[in-house]
Amino acid sequence: MTHRAAGTARAAELAEALKREAGALGFDPVGIAAVPAGERWQLRSAALERWLAAGHQAGMAWMADPRRQRIETLLPGVRSLLAVGLNYYVAAERLPGTPAVARYGWGRDYHRVIEGRLRRLGRWLEATVPGVRWRACVDSAPLMDKAWAEEAGLGWIGKHGNLIDRRRGSWLLLGHLLTSLDLPADAPATPLCGSCSRCLPACPTGAIREPFVVDSRLCIAFHTIENRDPDLPAPIAAALGGWVAGCDICQEVCPWNQQPLESSKDPDVQPRPWWLGLPAEEALSWSDALWDERLRASALRRIRPWMWRRNIRAVLGRAAPRPTP
Repeated sequence: MTHRAAGTARAAELAEALKREAGALGFDPVGIAAVPAGERWQLRSAALERWLAAGHQAGMAWMADPRRQRIETLLPGVRSLLAVGLNYYVAAERLPGTPAVARYGWGRDYHRVIEGRLRRLGRWLEATVPGVRWRACVDSAPLMDKAWAEEAGLGWIGKHGNLIDRRRGSWLLLGHLLTSLDLPADAPATPLCGSCSRCLPACPTGAIREPFVVDSRLCIAFHTIENRDPDLPAPIAAALGGWVAGCDICQEVCPWNQQPLESSKDPDVQPRPWWLGLPAEEALSWSDALWDERLRASALRRIRPWMWRRNIRAVLGRAAPRPTP
C-alpha cells in the first residue's frame, strides 16, 4: 500500500469512528462534508444573498454576518465538517385550546444540549488525534447550518426552509463539528420534495413567498420569538391560531412528517410535564419570577416575560393593558 493510500485508509477509519462516537452521543443522522464545499453549497450561499437583499431577514441583522459564508473565519484551517442531527419528535400532542409551543421548545435548551455533546466529541477527537483543531457549532454560530447539513448528506432543504431527512422528517436539531482534519466526505443529499408544495398554502400568513423563500416579516415564529415591539402586527395576531412561541404548521403538513416516525426517547427533548396541558389564562398570569422558574434551561428564554404575555393576549384576542395617566 502506498503512503497516500495508507493515509486515505486511516482517514476513512477515523471518519467512521467519529460517526460511531457521534451516534453513541444520540446523534442520528450524521455525515461529513469537505471544506471548501461543492456547487450545491455555492447555490445556497447565492440564495442567502438574494434573501438578505429582499429584506426577508426582518430584524435579524445577525443573518447578514459575513462569517456565515466564510467558514474558515470560525476555525482557521478547517478542512472538514461533521454535521449531526438530533431527533426531537416526541409522539405527544397538546390538549385542545391550550397555547401552542413549537416542538423544539418542549424540552431542554437544544443549544446547550447539542453543544455539550459536540464538545465531548471534540475532546474524543483530540485525544485520538493529538494536535487536531476543532470547534463545536450550533445554530447560534454564524454558519449556514442547513446548507452544510445538506452538503454532508443529512437531508435536503425543503420548500419550507427546513432540513428534511427521509426517516426523521424535518424534526431535526442540527449541530456541526468543524475540524482541521481532512476526512472523506459523504455525498450531498438528493432533494425529494418533487412537485409537493403543501407547506406554501398551509402557512396562514403567506410567509413562504415561493418555494424555499420564507419572509420573516410574515412569519409567526419570527414575531412570537424575535419581534420586540409592544404589540404584534394586527395581521399576525389575527392568524396566530394558538401559537404563542414559534410555529410548526409548515412542518406538520409535510408528507415526510406524516409517515410513521420514531418517537425520541432522549430525556433532553421530552416535554416538560405541564407544557401540553397549560391553560392560557394560567400562563398569562405568570409573574416574571414564575416565568423564570418554569422556563429555566429552555430555548424559549429568548422570549422575555412581557413578550410571553403579549403573545398569549394576542391569542386570546385581548388588547395590551395601558398604563393609567
